[in-house]
Amino acid sequence: MSAAKLASWSYAEEFVTPTEVIERAAARGTELGCVPVHPGVGAALRLLAASVRASHVVEIGTGAGTSGLWLLEGMAPDGILTTIDISAENQRAAKEAFAAAGVPTQRTRVIAGDAGQVVGRLTDGGYDLVLVDADKESYPVYVEQALRLLRPGGVLAMDNMLWHDRVADPAARDETTTLLRDLGKQLREDERLVPALLPVGDGLFAAVRR
Repeated sequence: MSAAKLASWSYAEEFVTPTEVIERAAARGTELGCVPVHPGVGAALRLLAASVRASHVVEIGTGAGTSGLWLLEGMAPDGILTTIDISAENQRAAKEAFAAAGVPTQRTRVIAGDAGQVVGRLTDGGYDLVLVDADKESYPVYVEQALRLLRPGGVLAMDNMLWHDRVADPAARDETTTLLRDLGKQLREDERLVPALLPVGDGLFAAVRR
C-alpha cells in the first residue's frame, strides 16, 4: 500500500470520532481480551442501523459494549438491542458502558449464554439487523440463524471478514482464514442477499436480506 493510500485509509477510518464512552468501552474490551470494533466499523454499523431505522437488533458477541454503543446511536430512539455473549464478565462491562452512555435499561437485553442456543429461541423475521462478531469457527452457524431472524430488507453484518489481511492472501490457508474466505464467497453467491465487503477495520461484510 502506498503512503498516500495508507494515509487515505487512516483518514477514512478515523473520520467519525468515537464518543468518550465508546473509547472507554474499547479500552476495557482490550483489557478483557475481546478486541473492540475499529472506529470505521463502528461508524459503518451506526450508518447501517440508521439506514434501516432499526428497532430490533441482535448482536452475537457483546464484548465490552463497544459495537453495541455504535449500534444504539444509529437505532430508533426506542429501539431494543439484544446482545449475547458467553462471558459474564464481558456482559458486566457492557452494562456499565450502556449505563455510562445514558442508555435506558429497557433498550437493551443483555443475555449471557451460548449464542448458538440463545438465537434459536429468537423470533423468525423479527429483526432489522443482526451483527455477528464472536467465535469465528461458529460464523457459519450464526449466519444461518441470522438469516432466519432477519426480516426482508434487514441487514446482516459480520466483523473480521478480512481477518488480519489474511483472507485476501491466497497463500494463507490456516483454518480460520479458510473458513472466513469460503464463507464470504458462499454469501457473495447467496441469492437471498445483496452483499458487499467493506474494507473498514478488519473487514466488515454487510448484506441486505431480499
